[in-house]
Amino acid sequence: MRYILVLLWSFLLGQVVGYIGGALNGGSYDFMLTTIMSLITGVIILLIGQFAIPKKETTKSAQ
Repeated sequence: MRYILVLLWSFLLGQVVGYIGGALNGGSYDFMLTTIMSLITGVIILLIGQFAIPKKETTKSAQ
């Protein structure tokens, strides 16, 4: 579920940024290019989150 939400939010925020960026630069808004770039960014964010946070190691105590 976490992965779906990250990709959904990256899609939505990417569309907003693409539309506003195109309007500010005087360019055109390209839905497909913005979708591809925002989903690639979402996958990169997921990969960073997967590998950047160290996992806690569990050790068994000696008895």
